[in-house]
Amino acid sequence: QVQLVESGGGWVQPGGSLRLSCTASGSGFSITAMAWYRQAPGKQRELVARITSGGNTYYADSVKGRFTASRDNAKKTVYLQMNSLKPEDTAVYYCNVESLRATSARKYSDWGQGTQVTVSS
Repeated sequence: QVQLVESGGGWVQPGGSLRLSCTASGSGFSITAMAWYRQAPGKQRELVARITSGGNTYYADSVKGRFTASRDNAKKTVYLQMNSLKPEDTAVYYCNVESLRATSARKYSDWGQGTQVTVSS
């Protein structure tokens, strides 16, 4: 089982910055990718950024140039640096990890409990 702990959420004014972090813990798994999703009230959950074990990244068009995902494999941690924040970035941000188990041929997907990001003046 993979446990995910998220931190870094909070309130900022438009144009401000926040850095989210997500750390995975447990045993018997190897991470293949980590990602950030977000869900605003009344809206569908959307993929914001994803980074694979090989370092490939994906960003939603709405955050390109403003958000940057990075990872520290030794710490099993993924970060999301969010700059030039806009009110429309307000949402609950969720960490997701894709992993393999030593005794299974299929991928597993685990979710964090989310951290609130509020951008307002």
